[in-house]
Amino acid sequence: MPKPASPSVAAYIDAQPAATQRALRKVRSAIRKAIPQAEETISYKIPAYKLNGRVIIFFAAWKEHYSIYPAGARLSDALQKELARYEQSKGTIRFPLDEPVPVTLITRIAKFRAKQTE
Repeated sequence: MPKPASPSVAAYIDAQPAATQRALRKVRSAIRKAIPQAEETISYKIPAYKLNGRVIIFFAAWKEHYSIYPAGARLSDALQKELARYEQSKGTIRFPLDEPVPVTLITRIAKFRAKQTE
């Protein structure tokens, strides 16, 4: 049976295991500080941030990592050095849950995505 959508980003985070919650709270905080004017919402059953009605960044929890979406070629190229140590696939950056949250990098990703969609 599919997992029901969370009514809010806080509820989504609270539904995760304790260790995952700690990481996601840091991710959420970094995104909110980077783009304070963004509207926080749930889209596709995961946390999302909108500017001018358009989703610019998502994050999601998984068993052993959390991901940030979308991460296109321009973002990967612009932050190539910083992203080199993280697993990436088409549109996704995966961050291991057993490592410290790279708050500065997530801030840069959020700001880059906001600028891309201006």
